[in-house]
Amino acid sequence: MLCEMNPADPWREIYISELAVLGFESFEETPGGFKAYIEKSRFNQEEVLSALREVVDDARPEVKVEFQTIEGENWNAVWESNFEPVVLGEKCYVRAPFHEPSGAYPLELVIEPKMSFGTGHHETTALMAALILEENLQNKSVLDMGCGTGLLGIIAAKLGANPVTSIDNDVSAYENSQENIMRNECPHIQVMLGDAKLLGKDSYDVIIANITKNILLHDLPIYVSVLLAGGKLFMSGFFEIDKEEMVMHAENFGLELLGEKSQSGWLALSFRRKLPY
Repeated sequence: MLCEMNPADPWREIYISELAVLGFESFEETPGGFKAYIEKSRFNQEEVLSALREVVDDARPEVKVEFQTIEGENWNAVWESNFEPVVLGEKCYVRAPFHEPSGAYPLELVIEPKMSFGTGHHETTALMAALILEENLQNKSVLDMGCGTGLLGIIAAKLGANPVTSIDNDVSAYENSQENIMRNECPHIQVMLGDAKLLGKDSYDVIIANITKNILLHDLPIYVSVLLAGGKLFMSGFFEIDKEEMVMHAENFGLELLGEKSQSGWLALSFRRKLPY
């Protein structure tokens, strides 16, 4: 599939995220947009077009989409060949198993670059990692919602968080998180398959939620209900233009804004649940 649009347009990342949910296995940036690849047997053109129409509103950019059938290839291998290590928060070096260790950073993680979201290359993951790396998480209970590869929960665990719970509703992400947790020797991280409906039994000192705006708005009351008084909530997956709406919604549920980080139009916000009077 060829998607022609401005490569710098932030909607491009939203389209890519939605296509990944539909089973597209790899993506390639082009001067005029990007290419997305999926096995022919798993492709449903009407499903793809419907998903792209539903995910955005009237502000969506002008986009031209073309579909082509091409010779089979190991697209995961192609994706891996373009995967480069990344440094997060100037402290954490994230590499794949086929990269050489660095040894130049306080924290080094090995993340298998499968198609789960969260290798550290996307702006929202980098922003969330930067917030986490500034926190004292020693012996804090942490919840990672929409964990993807498990990267953010693993960072929290390496910083001393315990226990850590990671949740994702995608089976491939669930399995990939388990693999990366074992690879980085964090056996005390519990991975669960599902969504916010799983919450309610336990409470947390810190909640990490790097998902999408609509899901965050919908699930925020649940997050607050399991966030300890004085606990912190880190959220990303939305743009700088969404800040006012996100802050107002959070304040309605007893959260106070602590800080923010932004990159290339994307935004991450840090909140604290107010202490009772």
